Amino acid sequence: MATVNGLALPADQSAAIADSVSGSPEGGRATPRPNPEVVGRARRRRFTAAFKQKVLAEADTAKESGEIGAVLRRHGLYSSHLTHWRQEREAGILEGLTPQKRGPKTKVTAAALENQKLQRENERLTEQLRRAEIVIDVQKKVAALLGRPIPQMEPL
Repeated sequence: MATVNGLALPADQSAAIADSVSGSPEGGRATPRPNPEVVGRARRRRFTAAFKQKVLAEADTAKESGEIGAVLRRHGLYSSHLTHWRQEREAGILEGLTPQKRGPKTKVTAAALENQKLQRENERLTEQLRRAEIVIDVQKKVAALLGRPIPQMEPL
């Protein structure tokens, strides 16, 4: 006799219980193993304006008790979604129904635009100078091969 949880069981029952606990396919149920893969980071859902308007129209046509709950369950939404979308619709904010990017808005000033323009011009001129220096080096080597060395100039 074996004991399971402090109870004495006959040998044939204890073997069946041990098989079902260990997940043996021969006797008893095979217990499913949990998926060891790590779930990715959750992302915030974004709803299009057309979807929001469609759900609002469905919710507005729901007359009987429990129909709005059925609409919400069918689309996987919360009642707060409807409340917020209705407020936006009543306020006349059609662009409020479209999903927006979260976080602080970028502030583009005239100084920042001028800075970007000057940086691009600086990069362009730096590349042009690099190419000119390569041409000058080639000219110096050709002149040295022909026996007419070019005199060195002092850097600016």
